[in-house]
Amino acid sequence: MPDRATLKVRVNRDKCQGHNRCKALAPELFELDEYGNAHEIGDGAVPAGLEEKAYLAKSNCPEFAVEIIEE
Repeated sequence: MPDRATLKVRVNRDKCQGHNRCKALAPELFELDEYGNAHEIGDGAVPAGLEEKAYLAKSNCPEFAVEIIEE
């Protein structure tokens, strides 16, 4: 059985404008800083079962600030 790719989310802080759609859609993966801008929790690793939420957060970011990295 082949190894499954590990997904990580990353928020480009230069692009984030604080719409917080990612946090609303995937609160398990994102948190807010003191200015109300989102960033990934920890190293951004997406736990099994939350992959769909990660892609939903990415597709709903109006600033295209959410990135998904496959490792």
